[in-house]
Amino acid sequence: MDPDAALITRAQAGDTTAFRQIFVRHQATVSRIVFRMIGPSADVEDVVQDVFLNVYRSLASFRGDAKFSTWLYRLATNVTRMHLRRGRSRPRFSDQEVPEGPREGAPADTPDVQLERAQRVEALYRLLDTLSEKKREVLVLHDLEGVPAKEIAEALDIPVLTVRTRLFYARKELYAALANEPSLEGVMQVLLDQLPGRPAQPAEPPSR
Repeated sequence: MDPDAALITRAQAGDTTAFRQIFVRHQATVSRIVFRMIGPSADVEDVVQDVFLNVYRSLASFRGDAKFSTWLYRLATNVTRMHLRRGRSRPRFSDQEVPEGPREGAPADTPDVQLERAQRVEALYRLLDTLSEKKREVLVLHDLEGVPAKEIAEALDIPVLTVRTRLFYARKELYAALANEPSLEGVMQVLLDQLPGRPAQPAEPPSR
């Protein structure tokens, strides 16, 4: 049973309160996905609003063939992709604060530790931007958001093998780049620590 099913039914019937609840429930996830795909940009909030505007306009067409979260990943990825292709913005890393922090409930870090972590994560996003659009999408969804490969395949409308292939090469390129910057050792764990139960996994070639 999709946990969003009842809200979706009400929202499709015109219940604006239900739609606001959907927005509140999923805003943080969509914001993370957009941020991690376009980088620390002033346009993140605008893109998130565009995503939910598309959700509002398209919700009547949602039939529950896939989980709502999968459908939402597809919309978020498509809207973000089109935003980048229109050239309204490119990832900017030199003068933007990277809003990454420890998991909820973790002890507060000192300002120096916070600054060091922000600088390292900022550098990671510079490296993420060197990946192709398709590779970055699957790596963000799988390694940074914890979305299963099967669900990514449904969201992006591609075979699971294609997801695994893109993920393998995305990891290979990213970890090779990280290896060339010793100061970034362990930086992926900074992001992975935000996903309880998802330690970094060694990349392996996709089976055929």
